[in-house]
Amino acid sequence: MSGAEHEPNVGHEEAAVEETAAEAPVDASVEDDVAEHAQDGAVEAPEVDEPDFKDLYLRAAAETDNIRKRARRDVEVAQARGVARLARELLPSLDNLDRALAAAEAEEGEGEHHLTKGIRLVQQDLLGALTRVGIEQYAPAGEVFDPHQHEAVAQMPAEGVDAGIITQVYQPGYRYKEEILRAAKVVVAA
Repeated sequence: MSGAEHEPNVGHEEAAVEETAAEAPVDASVEDDVAEHAQDGAVEAPEVDEPDFKDLYLRAAAETDNIRKRARRDVEVAQARGVARLARELLPSLDNLDRALAAAEAEEGEGEHHLTKGIRLVQQDLLGALTRVGIEQYAPAGEVFDPHQHEAVAQMPAEGVDAGIITQVYQPGYRYKEEILRAAKVVVAA
């Protein structure tokens, strides 16, 4: 189709719009109201709200403080997990060292040997290092049995001792703050 064929349609549409506008009666009062509102709008143009910089600053400072606290807490939790994991890895070696020293001292008899005495000092230094980071050894002899903190390996009747009292400790337990790293292995009175 050529461009000339489209022109009559365009002109025809414009004529239809003009006829519709001519047919509708125009109310002079409506035109005056529209003009008046247009002028009011120009005079009372909505102001662009400026951001409250003090509020924004306080919010940013609070968020920064929260991030710092969260990061500090995350570091403390990660550090505690690392300490507990290292302690769990070292505890069997500590137990073996204690057994070896007990066996060596039993063979030596009553005489003092400098080698076992020196190794015992090294063992005490290692236990002291664990204590300094917050890991404590506990031997609950005489306490009431608590299955959350103790592991009963045997139950034997004991004269003069109430049932449920720990009479003997086979292996001491270890705890880090409130967490039990290893429960103490104990004998409980029946």
